[in-house]
Formats: sequence, structure tokens, C-alpha cells
Amino acid sequence: MNGLLNDWSTYSPDLLKGLWVSVRLAGAALLIGLPFGLLLAVGSSAEQRWVRTVVIAFVEIGRGTPALVVLQLFYFGLPSAGMTLTSFVAASLALALTTAAYTSEILRGGIQSVPQGELEASEALGMPHRDTLRFVVIPQGVRVALPALMGFAILIFQATALAYTIALPELLSAAYSIGSSTFEYLSVLVLAGLFYAAITIPASWLSERAGQRMSRHL
Repeated sequence: MNGLLNDWSTYSPDLLKGLWVSVRLAGAALLIGLPFGLLLAVGSSAEQRWVRTVVIAFVEIGRGTPALVVLQLFYFGLPSAGMTLTSFVAASLALALTTAAYTSEILRGGIQSVPQGELEASEALGMPHRDTLRFVVIPQGVRVALPALMGFAILIFQATALAYTIALPELLSAAYSIGSSTFEYLSVLVLAGLFYAAITIPASWLSERAGQRMSRHL
């Protein structure tokens, strides 16, 4: 047991650096993907048929393509087209597209939950459709979707582990690097798992609490 604790104290600094990269990567993916997902959610109910078709096609392709494939495409595929990206940028954009595709459906459900009577009231007051979306529909829809969005954010944080395949020094990559040089794979991977849990367990609790509060409000 003492040996395990000694290993953990030795490996922790490098793993914490990897954890910080994972947190930054998840934050970048959410920062880019959530607004894009909101645009897709609004576009899926647009009056123009071609807009709805394009949005639905993008969402279905984004949800049907594994995040790892998208990640490999951005990092290894784009250079062949003359666009070279760093591993962090490639991972951020790949996870952002996955985030947008999935959260668009979550946000669409929240938007559709807004009572029809409020839309009719806005129309009766002469509010333009853009203002109705901005001040009535989107704020309420996002609030309803918030617990599910928080749960998806946890999944994106866990998905940052895929970035080890493109040599991004995130948490799992740091654990593999230490394991390959010390052959102490068990202790270092257990410690990496504890670091992931230190983020995901409190986040899951907050997501559950948010869902409970929303249920009481509704």
C-alpha cells in the first residue's frame, strides 16, 4: 500500500498537467459546440425546407459518425487538403462538431417544450419572430434542457480521452506515457481513473440536482 501511495505521489504532477489539458479541451469543445448546437436546433424548425434538410442531414451524420473517426479526420485527413492543425485545435473542433450534433437534439426538445400559448401571446403582441425566439423561446428551452446538457458535458469530458490517439498530452496520454516508461500501468491508470472521477462524480451530482430543481419548477 505504501508503495502504491509513493507511486501516486510521484506520478500526480504529470497526470495533473494532463488533467488540465483534458479540462481545457472539454471546455473548448463545449464553448464552440453548444452555440452551434443551438443554431442547429433553431434551424431544424425553420420555415425554409432546404434549411431544415441541411440541418437534419448534418445532425444525423454528426450523430452517426463516431467521435474517434471525426477526430482522425480532422488531424490526419485535413493535412492532405492543405490544412494542418495542431492536435489541440483538431481535437477541439472534432469534439465541438460532435457536441453540436448531439446537443441540437437536446435543445430542440427543450425549445419544443415551450407552451404554444406563449408563442400565440407573443404573436398577438406583435413581436417579430426573431424577438420571440430571443426573449421567449430560447431562454425557456435552454433552461429546460440544462440538466441534459450538463450530463452531456460530462460525456464530452470523458471523450477527451480519445485525443491520446493524436498525441495530445491529455490525462490518458500522460498515463500511457508514464506506464510505458515505468511499466507501472496498473497504479498509474488507477490514479488517472481517480482523477477522471474527481471531475465527473461532482458534475453528475450537480446535473442530478439541476434536474430535480427543474422538475419542481415544472
